[in-house]
Amino acid sequence: MYLFLQEIPASELAPKAVQETPAPGKDPLIARGLQKEQYVGIIGLAIALIAAVGFFSQRVEYAIAFALILSVILIALFLFV
Repeated sequence: MYLFLQEIPASELAPKAVQETPAPGKDPLIARGLQKEQYVGIIGLAIALIAAVGFFSQRVEYAIAFALILSVILIALFLFV
């Protein structure tokens, strides 16, 4: 079986390097100032999840709320001690 192989020049195989670097502190890939909105959204989703689960089972709702409160207390304890 005959296969046609073509020689590829070495310059085409070399990776293309990015020459440009962003200014210090102004990286376009990092979102700035969105942390507050993200925290509000996460807290809202957690409340909605607990409420939705509580609609079906009150025990599970209490268990999730207890685990969440205990987690927050333990995280705060480990961060500040």
